[in-house]
Amino acid sequence: MTSSTAIAQIGVTGLAVMGSNIARNFARHGYTVALHNRSVAKTDALLGAHGDEGEFVRTETIAEFVGALEKPRRVLIMVKAGEATDAVIEELAAVMEPGDIIIDGGNALYTDTIRREAAMAARGLNFVGAGISGGEEGALNGPAIMPGGPKESYESLGPLLESISAKVDGVPCCTHIGPDGSGHFVKMVHNGIEYADMQLIGEAYHLLRDALGFEAGHIAAVFTEWNSGELESYLVEITAQVLEQIDATTGKPLVDVIVDAAEQKGTGRWTVKSALDLGVPVTGIAEAVFARALSGVRAQRQAAHGLASGALAEKPTDATQFAEDIRRALYASKIVAYAQGFDQIAAGSTEYGWNLRPGDLATIWRGGCIIRARFLNRIKDAYEHNPELPSLILAPYFREAIEQAVDSWRRVVATAVQLGIPVPAFASSLSYYDALRAQRLPAALTQAQRDFFGAHTYERTDAPGKYHTLWSADRSEMRVE
Repeated sequence: MTSSTAIAQIGVTGLAVMGSNIARNFARHGYTVALHNRSVAKTDALLGAHGDEGEFVRTETIAEFVGALEKPRRVLIMVKAGEATDAVIEELAAVMEPGDIIIDGGNALYTDTIRREAAMAARGLNFVGAGISGGEEGALNGPAIMPGGPKESYESLGPLLESISAKVDGVPCCTHIGPDGSGHFVKMVHNGIEYADMQLIGEAYHLLRDALGFEAGHIAAVFTEWNSGELESYLVEITAQVLEQIDATTGKPLVDVIVDAAEQKGTGRWTVKSALDLGVPVTGIAEAVFARALSGVRAQRQAAHGLASGALAEKPTDATQFAEDIRRALYASKIVAYAQGFDQIAAGSTEYGWNLRPGDLATIWRGGCIIRARFLNRIKDAYEHNPELPSLILAPYFREAIEQAVDSWRRVVATAVQLGIPVPAFASSLSYYDALRAQRLPAALTQAQRDFFGAHTYERTDAPGKYHTLWSADRSEMRVE
């Protein structure tokens, strides 16, 4: 139903699929929703198809849109990240009043959100960067929502967002994350974990296909079985469905006729760049980003066909055992991906003074979002038991899970190497685990080399302070601080 006089509790501008679906979600939950789009045709298309789902207010101009909202005004922006978002923010800010709230629900770079929040605060407006996960279906039926921004804005905005979010055991998959860009930062890392999870699943599929010779339908059945256990997750569930799909044109499994070049929109790269700046080793996420990039250099890959493989080993003879090894390796590597993601969140929280709570994030990621999985309950429990947990891997449940999987993990990586099957995320995750548990790393040699050519100094294991060896003189050692 549309109205020209109703006072709306929330406004949505940007009515592509995500924006339209989240507007419908608000309306289905009893809110009157003001609608705006640069092209009025999209507004009318939404109303024509779904106007009977609740109370909507049709508007054509920004001034009319803002005028249809109750105070404090709440406007959700669902437009393309970057300059388009800045343009809409400026249009809104010009006609809004102190105390009003602008919410950016797109995949914005968190540093842009920090800038925008400061600029809007100077004008008396509240700016909220809200990460929203769950895709088109989640937007309509209940996403996971990660709003940052001023805490006082959540008092007005929070009840609306919590009502439309996914629920797990009655708990909304939405909470106030922290100040300024924290919501978009957390969503960025969420997406980085998603990259790693998808790459790991892809490597498991590759091994089942090329190491064991399983057809797509058989692999679908394997993933369906895995989804009934500790690997239960949205991504494993949809993997089975994708592998079951038959192409109508060729009669082949659809996955076998899709070009093997994975695209990306940028949030994975942002995660890795941020991790580099923060000094956090997110090796699994980085390998997933690089794997997508490598898949896309199709001319290089075509030119490289026929390069020598060397002597390859025989394929595993016990398919049941090796498939179980792959499952365990997938689970262990998945734990590493989440551990690295939570390490990055902790580092970002410290860097920006956000005071983020890992247990809260595990709670809201349990439903609605793309990386929702059974074991997020375990992550939630781990951080509730020990909020200062040095690494997720050290929580008793995850430590035991990896200990049970590590032999399988090693067999999978070794077999993949012997068969010439690339498993960058499996292998880097195992190397990360081995480096983390190692008593001594070769970094001592690296630091000595740095001191040799650049006088960068080093520390000793048996005495405090910084030292430098006079490498180009008599090679005596001196303490420098």
